[in-house]
Amino acid sequence: MAYCSAFTTAMSMAYGSSSFTTSTTSLVPYLPSNSTLSMMTTFSHLPFRFNLRRSVRIATASLSAVNSPSTSFSDSQKSLLLEVKDLTAVIAETKQEILKGVNLVVYEGEVHAIMGKNGSGKSTFAKVLVGHPDYEVTGGSIVFKGSDLLEMEPEERSLAGLFMSFQSPVEIPGVSNIDFLNMAYNARRRKLGLAELGPIEFYAYIFPKLDLVNMKTDFLNRNVNEGFSGGERKRNEILQLAVLGAEMAILDEIDSGLDVDALRDVAKAVNGLLTPNNSVLMITHYLRLLEFIKPSRIHVMEDGKIVKTGDISIAKLLEEEGYKAISTS
Repeated sequence: MAYCSAFTTAMSMAYGSSSFTTSTTSLVPYLPSNSTLSMMTTFSHLPFRFNLRRSVRIATASLSAVNSPSTSFSDSQKSLLLEVKDLTAVIAETKQEILKGVNLVVYEGEVHAIMGKNGSGKSTFAKVLVGHPDYEVTGGSIVFKGSDLLEMEPEERSLAGLFMSFQSPVEIPGVSNIDFLNMAYNARRRKLGLAELGPIEFYAYIFPKLDLVNMKTDFLNRNVNEGFSGGERKRNEILQLAVLGAEMAILDEIDSGLDVDALRDVAKAVNGLLTPNNSVLMITHYLRLLEFIKPSRIHVMEDGKIVKTGDISIAKLLEEEGYKAISTS
């Protein structure tokens, strides 16, 4: 699940960050029996196929300028979006050092891919960027849109424009996708001082985004990730990104476990969200993803550092010869 987006925005804002328990791959909220989420009935009795669909044209007309609540930049000049300098980090519980001096610069409108062996620090780096509590930064700096990211709580990073999708999105039994996304979106709007969207307005907002991820409307009535295939889980993550908006999307192995058709759908959705003002940081093991989502730069991590940066030729070399072709050890 998107820790620095839907979970963080909706759950942290509703219950506070102390209401979370962590695992190695995701963040699972503790939901009190009387919580807002457990009692959500906003959409549960609305006949989507009829009443909402008849009303959506009216709502769409009144929402002609509704956008994801994220900051926009001028298209006139390409600006520095993310700058990471000499970043070091440890596992919070054991103090084992994982990141050993990561350096990275990302400008608006760029797509960056990070590759590397298992255990090289790729996913840890992504989680540190969004403020995952399992890791502790011990040195270096992260500047995002001119602000010190390390001074921000996870929900503040989300509001600033960071989004992360995890390899293994969790299930939320009993909560429909439409309710979950509506709660997350409106929680974000409240924090940004914007008016909440009502059920019909929100449906009008989310409806066209289903085409982007190649999902039918009945997908909204299904419980979050419950019984989803691998492709559906990944597309649901991208739907969250489309709904919430972000200046930087961090996608951790979105190609993992996908067949070529599902990968094509996910890649098409990601490409459809790219603008000159936002950027994507992808973590992957495979060249095939990079053939669908064209990267501006490819970085190779080894032993907690980025050891090589280049173009698509790096990925092709790794595909042919493996990591021994560029290993520094």
